[in-house]
Amino acid sequence: MTTLPRRTPGATGHRHADPEPRFGTPSRELRKRAAGGWERFMRRFADERPDEESGT
Repeated sequence: MTTLPRRTPGATGHRHADPEPRFGTPSRELRKRAAGGWERFMRRFADERPDEESGT
């Protein structure tokens, strides 16, 4: 009796690509860039804003 060769997942070399976003939906890269820009904007705004506790 012969045994079949063991099959390992992914052995065919086929890779699943990320699905294309639906029309009108921003891509993952665009969302990441926007999130980074928003964080920078909020930090800059917080630095320029006077302290409310000091009353200035």
